[in-house]
Amino acid sequence: MRLLFLGDIVGRSGRKAVVDALPGLRRRYALDFVIINGENSAGGFGITEAILDELIEAGADAVTLGNHAFDQKDALVFIERYPQLIRPINYPKGTPGRGASLLKTQAGADVLVINAMGRIFMPEMDDPFRAIDAELTACRLKQGADAIFIDFHAEATSEKQALGYFVDGRATAVVGTHTHVPTADDRVLPNGTAYISDAGMCGDYNSVLGMEIDEPLNRFITKIPRQRFEPATGPATISGLAVDIDDKTGLATNCGALRIGPHLEPAAPAFWEG
Repeated sequence: MRLLFLGDIVGRSGRKAVVDALPGLRRRYALDFVIINGENSAGGFGITEAILDELIEAGADAVTLGNHAFDQKDALVFIERYPQLIRPINYPKGTPGRGASLLKTQAGADVLVINAMGRIFMPEMDDPFRAIDAELTACRLKQGADAIFIDFHAEATSEKQALGYFVDGRATAVVGTHTHVPTADDRVLPNGTAYISDAGMCGDYNSVLGMEIDEPLNRFITKIPRQRFEPATGPATISGLAVDIDDKTGLATNCGALRIGPHLEPAAPAFWEG
């Protein structure tokens, strides 16, 4: 199985890049399953139903969220209608939506997608480790699901790395999101779980984490907000992680960065280029 994850879409620029490129990426790499983090896709803050539909139409099988999951208040309603839309599993009990969803590939394989949010330098949440452990116990790899993917939306690399080892051998992949900067530590952990601390963003990298430079810079210098953050509108780079999965075990056999666009060095999964 071939799985592609694309990091946080930021604003219109990131959306356009992904929507334009994804159909071709699915054909070029014969992708079985695509997951996208969409929590910054609506002007940098949250997601709308129209944007979700656009991403699904372009080829996304699942869309994960994070700390901006409900910035667009309509999301509290429409999230219930879309099994493809997954918010962090460690939100308090009673939060609308689902933190894990079992979805099918076109070939009929079952992929469990889990979204969780870290607790270091993040909003107060329930324990992501216990929440994920309970889900993996209820739906075991190659018993309840053919592949298990975890989007860990967290600030601290230490917390992300710890979770990677916590589930190593029990999940197909753990991919970090939230910091919007791609890391160079993509690898398969000792027991077969693909891992990267952060997949990066799909947005304009001539920015501060996808936002126009002036206002973040102003706040660092003066500590006084002058205006709201606005997504940068220049050409976007698509950033993500490609994962090859052993159909017999559900574990990763290879993983590698995907980057398409300006400002960053391009990258493509060599194991899919042959």
